[in-house]
Amino acid sequence: MTELEQGANTFLIRPNYQHRFRVSVVRECIREILRENLSGVLYDPEETLSLTQTLAETIKHRVKGLGLDDRYKLVVQVMIGEQRGQGVKMMSRCFWDSDTDGCAKEVYINDSMVCVAAVFGVYYY
Repeated sequence: MTELEQGANTFLIRPNYQHRFRVSVVRECIREILRENLSGVLYDPEETLSLTQTLAETIKHRVKGLGLDDRYKLVVQVMIGEQRGQGVKMMSRCFWDSDTDGCAKEVYINDSMVCVAAVFGVYYY
């Protein structure tokens, strides 16, 4: 009998390499979603709430489909503001495992709006 047949522990502490949060892949996914949903859209403060919710849900759904380990918890943050040439600073701080966790962010700017989207992938041990 092999160890697996004898009931050996097969629990993985860390995800396999192919199931890890890959920042470059997630960033490209965010970029595509923002382009698809925001190109040609004008800033409208009345529509911003529903648009940010839709973008956050779409991003979360697509990132989950990238083949991440099921134990990843995703946090998606989307901010939309009117483009008036002013500066904006967005910061975040996290205490996490740099081997498994990650953050991908993307900025989309057109003539009337600026959108910043960030996805935090945290591996649940």
